[in-house]
Amino acid sequence: MSEIPPQARAGRIEDYDYELPPELVAQEPPPERGRSRLLVAHRKSGQIEDRAFSDLPSYLKPGEALVLNDTKVFPARLLGRKETGGKVEVLLIGPSAEDPLAWRVLLQPALKEGQEFWLPPKTKAIYAGRDLDGMALVKLEVDDVAEYARKHGQMPLPPYIKREPSAADVQSYQTVYAQREGAVAAPTAGLHFTPALIEALRAQGVETHTVTLHVGYGTFKPVKDLETHRMHTEHFELKPETADALNRAHRERRKVWAVGTTSVRVLETCALKGQLIPGEGETDLFLSPPAKFEFVDGLLTNFHLPRSTLLLLVAAFMGTDFMKRAYKHAIENKYRFYSYGDAMLIV
Repeated sequence: MSEIPPQARAGRIEDYDYELPPELVAQEPPPERGRSRLLVAHRKSGQIEDRAFSDLPSYLKPGEALVLNDTKVFPARLLGRKETGGKVEVLLIGPSAEDPLAWRVLLQPALKEGQEFWLPPKTKAIYAGRDLDGMALVKLEVDDVAEYARKHGQMPLPPYIKREPSAADVQSYQTVYAQREGAVAAPTAGLHFTPALIEALRAQGVETHTVTLHVGYGTFKPVKDLETHRMHTEHFELKPETADALNRAHRERRKVWAVGTTSVRVLETCALKGQLIPGEGETDLFLSPPAKFEFVDGLLTNFHLPRSTLLLLVAAFMGTDFMKRAYKHAIENKYRFYSYGDAMLIV
């Protein structure tokens, strides 16, 4: 594990801020999946290139390994009404460990404990207070909450997308290789891939492997203080056969490329003295400068929110000064930012 003690984290959180023109926050996906721009940042030379995402295969060599997060976004957003007719919005986070009948949620607006409200089509729900971590708890009068959400929930688009989810988001806010349901936010670096691009990479000899990290809503939580920030936990799994294949690539000095910060967190959580130990569990690994990376050689990622744990991870991987220069370049050249935005390849 590569995390550093909080007191050793470099700089102040203000060092990881930047001004972004609102029009650069992507509100829609590109008209066609994969028709995105790609900023390529070379750590050794400091060079920055402006490319298209379709150029990605030219940066990967035969025998190198590409690691994808196969989590699947859960339609966790539910819209309801109070008895008085007022709107209620529920974002399902996961079953409560303290109360088997309740789910942990984000809830708007605030309700009184015991207050009832209605979800579609005619489902009663009750606000059951908060758990020991301060998360709101809701009980739904259904046999299977997850199955109910699959029928009546919406895709949980991030708060910076200022529109209602559409039918198109069911596909566009999901990677083409999503398999294991459990995320409440997409692993956005993977949204650019098409089946054809993945096949082209495999045809040129690039290995593709999957890990799982169920992205939580805490990914959008800003960091207020580097020393006191508490990283949200997320469920992960690294299978033995995947660990074996990646360990072999590492031993043979073939590059391991991570698609997204979520894949990085799985690999670095499981890395021990330069070797991956397979397993499944919860990770709260917080990677920020000057953390060192044991297993990841290259990173494909989107552009991230200021003061976020994702931006701090990127700064640790490419260096804070180079990160700032790359982001300045992206803003000046009008790259699209965040979940539905363009990508950056750090080599």
